[in-house]
This record gives sequence, structure tokens and C-alpha cells, in this order.
Amino acid sequence: MTAPVFHMIEAAPTPVGPFSHATEVDGWVFLTGQMPTDPNNADATLPAGIEAQTRRVMDNLILVLEGMSLGLGDVASVRIFLTEFKRDFYPMNDVYTSYFPKNKLPSRTCIGVTALAVDALVEIDVIARR
Repeated sequence: MTAPVFHMIEAAPTPVGPFSHATEVDGWVFLTGQMPTDPNNADATLPAGIEAQTRRVMDNLILVLEGMSLGLGDVASVRIFLTEFKRDFYPMNDVYTSYFPKNKLPSRTCIGVTALAVDALVEIDVIARR
């Protein structure tokens, strides 16, 4: 196993904590969970509602993936964290699935949590493979 390489992606949002945007080892790329924060303004108000927040999170994931010369087609697994699981599961799914070809959905786990950083409704992390 090679040593992990830690990546900070210039175009991606400023992390909300002490972590890298991604860690890569042996062709596997582990993206830190993305929040619905504005990549151009860390102090901007979060988008309103689960649909807008999911779009922002997915777009932020794409920024990190592109910074690693990867795309959503390279994603093998996804974890989604929702603060309002019963209310937001289906509308989040509608937005989430619009980002992937219907026959190429990565494996996924969706977890209900009590709270997320920056009072977000959703956080998503992914594992990709070169």
C-alpha cells in the first residue's frame, strides 16, 4: 500500500473543519463529506430547502472530483446524512438521482442524524476509484 496523499482543491468550498477535501491511496479516492456551502463565499447563507441544498452538495462534490481529474462516473460508493430523514428522503433522492445515469448508480447508504455542521440539512461523502 502506498502512503496516502491529502488533497485540497482550490475551486472547492473552504472546509468547515480540520480536514482535506480528499485522501487518495492506491487509486481509491475518499472525498470528505460536502456541505451545501457556497464555494465562492464561505459566509453565504445556505440554500433554503432540501432540494437546493442537495444540488449545492452534489455540485460541490463535482468540484472536488474534477479537481482530482475524476467525475461522478468514477464514484463507487456514497453516504448521505439527513437531519430530517422522513421529510427529506424522497425529495433528496429526486435531486440526487438526476446527477447519475439511471443504470449507473453507485452503492449507497443513507443515514438519519440529529444535526450536521453549519446547520445543514444534508451532507454527502463519496468513495471514487481511478
